[in-house]
Amino acid sequence: MNIDKTSRIYIAGHRGMVGSAVWRALENEGYKNLIGKSSDELDLRDQQAVLAFFKNEKPKAVIDAAAKVGGILANNNYPYQFIMENMQIQNNLIDAALKSGIEKFVFLGSSCIYPKMAPQPIHEDCLLTAALEPTNEWYALAKISGIKACQAVRKEFDKDYVSLMPTNLYGIHDNFDLKSSHVLPAMIRKFHEAKQNGHAAVTLWGTGNPMREFLHADDMANAVIFALENRLPDYLYNVGSGQDLSIKELALLVQSTVGHQGEIIWDASMPDGTPRKLMDSSKMQQLGWKQQINLKEGIAKTYEWFLANVENIKKVSIGL
Repeated sequence: MNIDKTSRIYIAGHRGMVGSAVWRALENEGYKNLIGKSSDELDLRDQQAVLAFFKNEKPKAVIDAAAKVGGILANNNYPYQFIMENMQIQNNLIDAALKSGIEKFVFLGSSCIYPKMAPQPIHEDCLLTAALEPTNEWYALAKISGIKACQAVRKEFDKDYVSLMPTNLYGIHDNFDLKSSHVLPAMIRKFHEAKQNGHAAVTLWGTGNPMREFLHADDMANAVIFALENRLPDYLYNVGSGQDLSIKELALLVQSTVGHQGEIIWDASMPDGTPRKLMDSSKMQQLGWKQQINLKEGIAKTYEWFLANVENIKKVSIGL
């Protein structure tokens, strides 16, 4: 099935960091018929509402960038919400797409689907070979079930349903709430606020030793378009930069970008999470997709956006 610039494309989660990046990238490529609904307009946890929406809107392709997400703390504290709501969202979207005859579905997941102690770099074949990282296993299990649902659709119905597993993503429209954000946006906010507070010391979780890989959301959006415009031969693809660094090195890079000159204190009583998560993205790269934005440039762009939106970010954090 060919997708062209007039095709109706539904982006679930179009207001989130990844969904909004996909929306911008598609618009920049000249796509004219993009569909997006806020959670107030369409509750993706409501099976009948999602099915009725698909029957009415008749999209030609679906991009699932919708999920309940959060950092280690949120995943650890709300395990039921993370597994149940994510399964409801993705199951409703996949099933409604299948029942509505939609041939193209791009499902977005996370590198946390892979075992905690997976061989590095992590290849797609590592899926379901060992135990998950306990602090985010609920989210991971939900995403694994989504991958397998899309694989089952490919196997049974021969439809072009594909899953893309990004490494740690960051960029504009990220979540900067310190209670629920991931490590990079949390660092940007912490260093910024400490700089505003006379370059006060910044306390960061863990030892700083774990290794992490990062990819700008705009690069992920280009991978989504690549999957949308091509029928990829396999059901699962990693999407990453292929380079990682320690959390300590990341902290120094963010600190330098923000211009904070105070002390960094590492709280080793807090969890580190998985020791290393470097993904093998060679399968996707061999097909033609490549990262464009390096980490230093990407952090600078993200901090620039943060500065332009810092007052709204603070209002969101305190519930205004």
